[in-house]
Amino acid sequence: MNLSASLVLFHNDPTQYGQAMRCFLEGCDGVLYVVDNSMVPLQHELFAHPRVRYVHAGDNLGFGKAHNRAIAMAAGTSDAHLLLNPDISFEPHVLPELGRFLKANQEVGAVMPRITYPDGSLQRLCKLLPTPVDLILRRFIPSERIKAKINQRYEMHGLTQDRPSRVPTLSGCFLLIRSDLLHRMGGFDERFFMYMEDVDLVRRIGDVAETVYLPSVQVVHAYAKGSYRNRKLLGYHLRSAVLYFSKWGWWLDRTRRERNRKALRLVQSGTQAAAKHAAP
Repeated sequence: MNLSASLVLFHNDPTQYGQAMRCFLEGCDGVLYVVDNSMVPLQHELFAHPRVRYVHAGDNLGFGKAHNRAIAMAAGTSDAHLLLNPDISFEPHVLPELGRFLKANQEVGAVMPRITYPDGSLQRLCKLLPTPVDLILRRFIPSERIKAKINQRYEMHGLTQDRPSRVPTLSGCFLLIRSDLLHRMGGFDERFFMYMEDVDLVRRIGDVAETVYLPSVQVVHAYAKGSYRNRKLLGYHLRSAVLYFSKWGWWLDRTRRERNRKALRLVQSGTQAAAKHAAP
C-alpha cells in the first residue's frame, strides 16, 4: 500500500519534529508533505530529503487548512494518507502493519493505533461523539468525582485492548485514512482553526466507512494538552466546540446517539468478558 503523510508545524522544536519525520521516512517509501505555519521558516536538514516536500505557508493557516494544503499536494499519489503530529515517534513496523490492516479490511476508512505517553501509559484518545457536557461542562465542574465519571464514559475506559474496535471518535495526531475517501470528502472543514477539526473529520468518515482503533500497533505521543494551561488555546477550543455543536446539533443529534449507543455496548461487552476471564 502506497502511503503519503502531512505534518503541520508552528514554531515547533526541531529535535521533536525531526524525530517524527525520521520515523515516517524509515517506516515507508512514501512522501511526507510538511506545511510550516511559522512566521519565520523553520530549518531542518530533512526538509531537503528527496521524499519530503516542504512548504512555508507564510501565515498561520490553522491545523486543518494547513493539512488540506498538503492533502491537495498529495492527491492521486497514494492509497492511504497519514495525519502526523510533530510530537509523535514510532517504530518502522508501524506503518506497514496499519497499511496491511486497511488493505485487508476494505470497509475501514480510517485506523488509529494504540497511542501512549512517553512513559508507556495509555492515552485515552478513543472517544464517543461529544456532547456539550463532555466538551464544555466537564472542564468547569468543580467535582473531581463527577469529572471522572464523565471521562470514564466519554473516553471509553472499558474498551478492550486485545482486538480492533469500531470507535466513533479517533485522534488526528496519528491517523491513517484512505486517500480516495479523504479527497472525496474534501479533507478538513477549514472553519475549525484549531481543535475539533479531527472530531468533525472522523465523524464524516464514519458516515460512509468504519473508523477503527487497532491496539496491536503502538506509537508514542508527547501529548501537551495545551488548552488546559493556556487561556488563548482554551478560547480556540471553546470556539471550536461552539462551531461543532452548531454544525451537528447541541442536544438533538440522532447520529451521535446511535453511534455512541453502539460504542457503549461494545465497551460493556468487553468489560463483562474481562470480568468473566478474571473470575476464579
